[in-house]
Amino acid sequence: MTAAPRVLVVEDERNIRDLVCLHLGLEGYTCEGLANGQEALARAGRERFDLLVLDLMIPGLDGVALCRAVRRGGPNHDVPILMLTARREESDKVVGLESGADDYLTKPFGVRELVARARALLRRPRQPAGAASSEAADPPLTIHGIEIDPARRRVRVEGRDVDLTDQEFRLLHLLATHAGIVFSREALLSKIWRGDTFVTVRSVDTLVKRLRRRIESDLWGVGYKFADV
Repeated sequence: MTAAPRVLVVEDERNIRDLVCLHLGLEGYTCEGLANGQEALARAGRERFDLLVLDLMIPGLDGVALCRAVRRGGPNHDVPILMLTARREESDKVVGLESGADDYLTKPFGVRELVARARALLRRPRQPAGAASSEAADPPLTIHGIEIDPARRRVRVEGRDVDLTDQEFRLLHLLATHAGIVFSREALLSKIWRGDTFVTVRSVDTLVKRLRRRIESDLWGVGYKFADV
């Protein structure tokens, strides 16, 4: 019998936290709630979850910092993350996505939309617990001054460490290990966003722009490639 998906909801407003857990519970998910970012980080470092629902503004450690910390490593480095925010400005949504979140909802939100987005994120395949990612099995490589260590998920550019989200790292590793090969947006979409999430081919452009700002590599053209010259 397949175990029910485990969801960790981090939201300091109790009524919202209880509402989210209620409706995800009705979907058959095992939902646990916390109100503090530091407590959530410690919990996520010990236990594996199938989905994290994070409020942007939480005490102890805000949602952006928590998201980045989870993505840096541990049992939930590849967990789908749904960000909740009371802010409507585009910049706040971008910050949430750039921190490593897979999707976001702006408060107030409808419970049907919440459940639909959670269901879509939970369909995304993940590595079995304890299994190494396909990238981690690859040896370290250096290309154009960029050092990539898949086992440690570490990137250094001209000797300095660069923090990347899980999506950014996978995109960089894919392009660096296939230098000179042009990938269409559709191909990258299927390889980087593994599953049915609320993304479009334009999401690839956004991810590439973020990666370029961090490493300034040559990603260009009708598709994208890591320059081989």
